[in-house]
Amino acid sequence: MQTSPDRHEYPAHWEADVVLRDGGTARVRPITVDDADRLVSFYEQVSDESKYYRFFAPYPRLSAKDVHRFTHHDFVDRVGLAATVGGEFIATVRYDRIGADGTPASAPADEAEVAFLVQDAHQGRGVASALLEHIAAVARERGIRRFAAEVLPANTKMIKVFTDAGYTQKRSFEDGVVRLEFDLEPTDRSLAVQYAREHRAEARSVQRLLTPGSVAVIGTGRTPGGVGRSVLGNIRDAGFTGRLFAVNKALPEEQKELDGVPAHRSVRDIDGPVDLAVVAVPAEHVPEVVAECGEHGVQGLVVVSAGYAESGLDGRERQRALVRQARSYGMRIIGPNAFGIINTSPRVRLNASLAPEVPRPGRIGLFAQSGAIGVALLSRLHRRGGGVTGVTGVSTFVSSGNRADVSGNDVLQYWYEDPDTDVVLMYLESIGNPRKFTRLARRTAAAKPLVVVQGARHGAAPQGHAVRATRLPHATVSALLRQAGVIRVDTITDLVDAGLLLARQPLPAGPRVAILGNSESLGLLTYDACLAEGLRPHPPQDLTTAASAADFHAALSRALADDRCDAVVVTAIPAVGEGSVADAALAQALRSATAAAPSKPVLVVHVELGGLAEALSAAAGTAPRLKPDSAPQNAPQLRPDSAPQNAPQPAAADRRPGPADQPRTAAGEHPEALHPHPAGPDRAPAAPETPEGAHLIPAYPAAERAVRALAQAVAYAQWRRDAADPGRVPEYDDIDVKGAAALIDGLLARGQGPALGPDETCDLLGHYGIEVHRSLPAPTPDAAAEAARALGYPVALKATAPHLRHRADLGGVRLDLADEEQLRRSYAEMTEMFGTAEELRPVVQRMAPRGVDVVVRAVIDPAAGAVLSFGLAGAASQLLGDTAHRLIPVTDREANSLVRSIRTAPLLFGWRGSAPADTRALEELLLRVSRLVDDHPEVVAVTLEPVVVASHGLSVLGASLRLAPPPARDDLGPRTLPAY
Repeated sequence: MQTSPDRHEYPAHWEADVVLRDGGTARVRPITVDDADRLVSFYEQVSDESKYYRFFAPYPRLSAKDVHRFTHHDFVDRVGLAATVGGEFIATVRYDRIGADGTPASAPADEAEVAFLVQDAHQGRGVASALLEHIAAVARERGIRRFAAEVLPANTKMIKVFTDAGYTQKRSFEDGVVRLEFDLEPTDRSLAVQYAREHRAEARSVQRLLTPGSVAVIGTGRTPGGVGRSVLGNIRDAGFTGRLFAVNKALPEEQKELDGVPAHRSVRDIDGPVDLAVVAVPAEHVPEVVAECGEHGVQGLVVVSAGYAESGLDGRERQRALVRQARSYGMRIIGPNAFGIINTSPRVRLNASLAPEVPRPGRIGLFAQSGAIGVALLSRLHRRGGGVTGVTGVSTFVSSGNRADVSGNDVLQYWYEDPDTDVVLMYLESIGNPRKFTRLARRTAAAKPLVVVQGARHGAAPQGHAVRATRLPHATVSALLRQAGVIRVDTITDLVDAGLLLARQPLPAGPRVAILGNSESLGLLTYDACLAEGLRPHPPQDLTTAASAADFHAALSRALADDRCDAVVVTAIPAVGEGSVADAALAQALRSATAAAPSKPVLVVHVELGGLAEALSAAAGTAPRLKPDSAPQNAPQLRPDSAPQNAPQPAAADRRPGPADQPRTAAGEHPEALHPHPAGPDRAPAAPETPEGAHLIPAYPAAERAVRALAQAVAYAQWRRDAADPGRVPEYDDIDVKGAAALIDGLLARGQGPALGPDETCDLLGHYGIEVHRSLPAPTPDAAAEAARALGYPVALKATAPHLRHRADLGGVRLDLADEEQLRRSYAEMTEMFGTAEELRPVVQRMAPRGVDVVVRAVIDPAAGAVLSFGLAGAASQLLGDTAHRLIPVTDREANSLVRSIRTAPLLFGWRGSAPADTRALEELLLRVSRLVDDHPEVVAVTLEPVVVASHGLSVLGASLRLAPPPARDDLGPRTLPAY
């Protein structure tokens, strides 16, 4: 692209891809002198009414002077941006810096006039809102703090764009024109509006991929076999409700059909729209296919072709080109190297994947970055026997492959809104944007359970995955995910176990567990497993091996009616001579008892009792009950391995609000379409009502697996209760935000850093009410004695050399030195043992009251953001990794839970008769450090070590602090897709 002849180079970093309101994409970029013809063509396609609204007068065409003005920018005082699709303009926005008198100006003037023009065919897609976010970010970068816009009163659409943006604004009316002025500094409301638009747009973009009305499979071989032909057959055999086409440029011109499907040589030859294209051609032919799809108006692509970033550097560049090309046409991509997508809804019935069988319909959303793991998960959820017995079902399945475009974040947005999904299961090998994933996970987990297993935990991300660098260990990332409400599990077996329970049963109200069954040994194993998982089990009730179905029913009914019980685990072993009839009777007895008390979860631990597991499931899966008139008229008969149409719906989470709670029509469908969701971004979806008589009980082959799943549900339920009242970030009167900011600016201006000296560190912490005990250098014994006299006895003598710092166990710290004699003796011993004073760098510090030594740290991670960490001081805690973490800013409730979440927390609360520590003072210290880092992003690392927490108050004995220019916060900027 040609460089502007004016003052600044072309700002390539302003280029971005955005998702629009309808799920399509557009490219936003600066307008340059090369765009004259595009601008003229664009203007010719704008209606006279839109031109009138833009120029306040009839303006049929642009003059040469206009074209020059609108294409020549200095990228500082005059900036123009265009939204493009297929390389052509669909909308423009520009600003011109003005002075106080409204005339053109340069810096330091900080106000600019802004004006938009959107092609009529693209109005209503959210293009202007997206352009406003980007032009505002550009203006802030160039020192502009305020926009002014003049709009005709009849131009209500443009007035709404400004007023809905969430910025602080003023409105006036003069000479028949509405004048709007608004500050460009992001506000809580403007960020909330931006996030809400992002949620809706990305959810809609995934919905377009998963609910197409027409599909073309490109690359269907002329002979049976091969990837394309297999996908075509899978779509056809699943009974796809839309139009299906086979495409292969090598087909003879006279061939019009392939495997009973209309066949064409090119997508261009298809009469009518194509919503989704499945691309299964060799990688070198994909660009040609993408161009044909873009020109035909295809909305999205599933690229199963391999040979991209997973194959090396050349493939990575090929992958970047693929994404850029697809986005230029407004298309989103699943893949490349993808296994495919599945939607079991009777309205769609799409199996655009390599899975030969469609999973049973259900209410579990399944995402897997790995095709192999996706197959394993589908298989486990599909079969009745094996690892987790019983039947469960899938609403939608996405295997993203290299996730070059559509990622887990996008699909998560869709499942949050999806009324057909109650539980989300995700296998992730990498998290491309942890900060955004955490935000979305918290939002989703507040509405429906989100269970995640993360592969590649101890190594690099798989080839082909573009992943942001993070300095945080996996354990820290896991802790942050749990803080966001994610149910973190370690294996795909645990993933399915937890999903099965959460899809079928309500959440437990607490950790109290009743255990009953016909095997004393199995009951004791379950009891031990509950204790190991932190639950509170009641003593097992042994019904003996002679127990009948009626005995099980009575015992379970009593347990469910007991207010001291929050969940029940039923253990069952086969009796000698017991047959399938007895299995069915027992299953019916258990289901009958749960029907009378549906508010508590019930799990079954069975030993080789396949008949019981099948009976408990009743071959129902998690599919909703369909009324006879609810199925599409052209729906084929279900295959033998599918769930029957009259399958009852599970006793799904009566605790999970979800969209399906909305009233249904007589045909059983929601009166409103999936998107846009009437709940909006601020209202969590509601869970579907449980049909009468549907009480599916999950069965597990081992006590440990059942109890582990139950423990996950208990922890998640507690998180849900805590999330309803997350607490607040308290204000402290003695915090001096402005003083700290001035000190930081001065230190950075002087080139101070990254590590501050002791005096600067104490000064900065003092602005936030954090007092650090003074330590005085002691380069000689005489200097040590003089420092002790200044501080007052008793004192501590400490070596600050890195290998001895905070290491009392190695002799690098001498405490309770009561007089000068003890001090000099300790000084001599220390230098004799470890080296010269120059090597040890000893300091003298006044003794603090006895207490528990802890460590408080905060760090800015480039991927996850600001993280606050807490643990006890000492080698043992470091070796055990006993450190807890929270995302900053931390609320008072989070600080309270942070202190209590480490395994060694009992030492703070009077363990074995010791005096309890002042945890209130400790929580306040955590909150003050959180405020410091949140208020000043230039503070990139804080370490307080040790902090001695006494019975009353605490003492910060050591502190270090690092400053750096604030890192970029992409979550505060305009909406963009990841750059390629």
